[in-house]
Amino acid sequence: MKLQVTQENLNRALGSVARVANTRNTLPILANVLVKTSNNRLSLSATNLDIAITHYIGAKVSTEGSITVPARLMQDFISSLPSGVINLDLEETKLKIKTDQYQSTVNGIAADDFPVMPAITGGESWTVPAQVFKKGLQQVVFAASSDETRPVLTAVLLHSSEGNLYLAATDSYRLAERKIGANNSQIKLLIPATAMQDLLRILGDTTSDVQVTHDEQQVLFQVGDVELVTRLVDGKYPDYPKLIPASFATEATLKRADLVNVTKVSSLFARESAGSVTIEVNEESQTLSIRSIASQLGENTAQASAKVTGSGSITLNSKYLLDGLNALSGDEVTFGFNGKLEATLLRDPTSDDYKHIIMPLKG
Repeated sequence: MKLQVTQENLNRALGSVARVANTRNTLPILANVLVKTSNNRLSLSATNLDIAITHYIGAKVSTEGSITVPARLMQDFISSLPSGVINLDLEETKLKIKTDQYQSTVNGIAADDFPVMPAITGGESWTVPAQVFKKGLQQVVFAASSDETRPVLTAVLLHSSEGNLYLAATDSYRLAERKIGANNSQIKLLIPATAMQDLLRILGDTTSDVQVTHDEQQVLFQVGDVELVTRLVDGKYPDYPKLIPASFATEATLKRADLVNVTKVSSLFARESAGSVTIEVNEESQTLSIRSIASQLGENTAQASAKVTGSGSITLNSKYLLDGLNALSGDEVTFGFNGKLEATLLRDPTSDDYKHIIMPLKG
């Protein structure tokens, strides 16, 4: 293998894929990145056996070939080089890297031992605008669970319903759902949240479409010159739409920034009680107030003006409340609940695209 490539392109590609390479795996080759020429381009690939990412870049290829090299070393080294042309020359399993000022040799492992994700055959394919998909992922992925004992909840559900496409995630304490557009296919994919976080990084500022191809076991996302393929999570996802209340006895609409501020202040006094704050909505005074008590530190009540129907109080985890408020993008937020032990809904009063549900704490 002999080729020329720019430092900028090689550095960007390594940045996309190296994160997936796993140094803690029992297979040493999984800590490596596969460097391979194909059709006068250079591809860089890494996998942890659940997720695989490949980034293609333009290159001036003199001789075809492939090798795997340590991902961390390669990424750190290439990012330290000045911009300009890099010469890559493979001699047996030694990759020689040369620029005007630097000459290095990296010891690799033959590419034959590198695992390849099975190809998706006869799968379904469709596209979604990259920035819509990115925004949707940012609004739901944090609500997925990290508890491996319930693998289904560590996934993001990408599904279609009544001609629309939705992203949803829940850890059983909170639930986030985002509508991301029209789609008449029958789609129900349980995608690991870790893969969705990697996809978020890949999406970056791209304005192109994301092409999604899937079968029963895997899903492939193609974004420009980058491909991410991941295994799907096996299992039955909770029938979450049943958890979303249709109407509310108590509802308050107020400036989102106001609710963020009063929640932040109250959360300072709620650290002792695992973030527990009590929200009181008063129709008579048209206010929403948040109270938190810390036996050692003192107590705090913060209040904001709101348009209120119905009165009542509910106890929530202030961290979950802030996460939900930060995921919304409108200037105002509507906060609704029915009773002390029923789900709370946060939404933008001007749009029905995003719903954020938080389960109450026993006050």
